[in-house]
Amino acid sequence: MVSERYQCKSVCVIGAGPSGLVAARELRKEGHRVVVLEQNHDVGGQWLYDPNVEGEDPLGRNTTSPTTSTNSQHLKVHSSLYTSLRLTSPREIMGFTDFPFSVKKGRDMRRFPGHRELLLYLQDFCDWFGLRDLIRFNTRVAYVGMLQDHVTGCQDLKWLVKSVQKKTQIVMEEVFDSVVVATGHYSQPRLPSIKGMDSWKRKQMHSHIYRDSKPFRNEVVVVVGTSLSGQDISMELVEVAKAVYLSARSMNKISEGLSKVISKHDTLDLRPQIESLQEDGKVLFVDGSWVIADTIIYCTGYSYTFPFLDTKGIVAIDDDRVGPLYEHTFPPSLAPSLSFIGIPRKIIGFPFFESQAKWIAQLLSGKRALPSWEEMMQSIKDFYHSRDVAGIPKYQTHDIAEFEYCDKYGDHVGFPHLEEWRKELCLSALRNSETNLETYRDSLDDHDLLQEALQSPHFTQQEQGAQDFPL
Repeated sequence: MVSERYQCKSVCVIGAGPSGLVAARELRKEGHRVVVLEQNHDVGGQWLYDPNVEGEDPLGRNTTSPTTSTNSQHLKVHSSLYTSLRLTSPREIMGFTDFPFSVKKGRDMRRFPGHRELLLYLQDFCDWFGLRDLIRFNTRVAYVGMLQDHVTGCQDLKWLVKSVQKKTQIVMEEVFDSVVVATGHYSQPRLPSIKGMDSWKRKQMHSHIYRDSKPFRNEVVVVVGTSLSGQDISMELVEVAKAVYLSARSMNKISEGLSKVISKHDTLDLRPQIESLQEDGKVLFVDGSWVIADTIIYCTGYSYTFPFLDTKGIVAIDDDRVGPLYEHTFPPSLAPSLSFIGIPRKIIGFPFFESQAKWIAQLLSGKRALPSWEEMMQSIKDFYHSRDVAGIPKYQTHDIAEFEYCDKYGDHVGFPHLEEWRKELCLSALRNSETNLETYRDSLDDHDLLQEALQSPHFTQQEQGAQDFPL
């Protein structure tokens, strides 16, 4: 039932990356009292590049699974960006709906710019909408839990949030009406299970702490995984390493673009999955071939983790399925008091985060209402069943890869559908990367689409009204 009188809630947003920033804006716009807790010194989240990975466990194993302990260990380094990383999508599709990711003089003007350009965009967004005053930097969230015993449907649920000021180690305890978790999902390494992995004596690391190719000069390196990072890192390593062996889960799913790169370099070789690791440095593959390697780099993705969150088991992570979550956002028993922004993967992220933020903000004010607990649980059950029928493994529960879903999600809150040019530019970049892996960011054949985008209201809104966007 929608309230006739809108409510003002105290809301804690955890994280000042893209999803946390847009959450803060929408919550404040809806009249809520907002505090954003950010563990780093600036906004950006994953896009705040951190070159210092000293002291971080190379495999990310010094962290625990989601736990109720306030003493749970945590990663020292949040960002997984490497120095040379460039965007894999054109900048035109990435901006929030009312703040386009435009080219600015004196900065990286490429359509697929380096990671720093996106950080600058987020800093511009933060400053333009005056969000910095809402953020407490260098503040790590240690614990989030329900203040009282939970009863499903309880309207008066409160949350205890314990945070630690990094420099002083002072612990602060606060109570909020609502918590929005916006901590991202590209920090906690997801590792394969390989026989001999724990006893292998040479260097092993996850791509989370890879920054550049210099430490691998003249080494024999095995890169595990043919994802975007696996491809990028392999292409970078091949310029300095003695040999690079790229280990693929499926030899039948290698793109034309990656095949071209492999055929071009004598020191880059494709291998199947690893069978086992032996203490003398031998890496044995499932086809019987083997190499003696100096280093193994696991480009095997990331897992969801919320080590600070105590929901008494109501929200759990099972093989990278965070649930139960209605529309990947709301735990039915705790909604809308607890919500998550940024869980879905394989989407055009920023507009989707924006639609999530608007829905959360309007639910908390009473402007909108969620379905009943029974309806939300049935929706989740039906979604899980549809994924099972389609043969999609559990760990890919939140991989959307569907424009239609994003549009239907937006309908919950009257959010505009993705523009056709935005969808087509996204698909064009994906197709181009499949066939021209080394050059797709700079060899573009989408001039007409680009012009359509730049002449759309998304970009021309900059020129309308008395105020202009910052140049």
